[in-house]
Amino acid sequence: MRSDVVRRSESITRVRVVDPVDGLETFAAVDGTKHLKPDFEAACAVPGGEVLLLGSGSSPTRMRASLVGPDGFRVADLRPLYLAVAAAFGLRADQLNLEGACLAGDRLRWFQRANLAAGAATASADIEVSALLAAIRGEITPDKINIDGVRRYDLGVAHGVALAVTDAVSLTDGRILVSAAAEDTPNAVDDGPVVASGLVLLGVDGEPQFFAEIPGAEKVEGLAVREMTTDGVRLLAVVDADDHETPSRRLTLHLHW
Repeated sequence: MRSDVVRRSESITRVRVVDPVDGLETFAAVDGTKHLKPDFEAACAVPGGEVLLLGSGSSPTRMRASLVGPDGFRVADLRPLYLAVAAAFGLRADQLNLEGACLAGDRLRWFQRANLAAGAATASADIEVSALLAAIRGEITPDKINIDGVRRYDLGVAHGVALAVTDAVSLTDGRILVSAAAEDTPNAVDDGPVVASGLVLLGVDGEPQFFAEIPGAEKVEGLAVREMTTDGVRLLAVVDADDHETPSRRLTLHLHW
């Protein structure tokens, strides 16, 4: 298996997904505002032509969702759901760092990004999509959403640091492709040096099948399938520079197997 990386410069259309927080649009530790950051780490297209954004859950302000559509966005506080997911993983609330989500049939598979230094392994849980969307629309309360299908993963180690999921996309054959980074950080909030990054293919049974490293330790935190090919998949990927003043770069990846 190999991966080809192509960098492209294309126009970008800004879309508002949440109102300004305390009048702020950007957040940084140096300004003392990072704790206000909504931290929408997972994005997933859902039935109805909308896109669901989910906060990481690493603090109470990050336990929100935004449902974005052609007519705007709807933000919902899902703290009861986040706390229930933490309990399903056997974690404290401050250990949550949910960074990837994709559809798996009528379920949303939600991935916890590992931080072994903080005692949190890579894991996923399945959430009923229709119930989640109903909670965001205010039709049911978040505590009514069922959580099941908890899985734990060992993605291996790269350059001495454990790999952890940063995003996920479903493939047409039922497998799931996840981006993974080896980031040396002691907790779920602070950034650290990324020593490796790449893609891991998870089988239908959830077992990792292989890892393809992305050159340059690019910290990919967003994935989307552009096209399935006879021998692999073409992907769009977004790189996070961990700097609000540095524009995110978009990559085109062609993964062969």
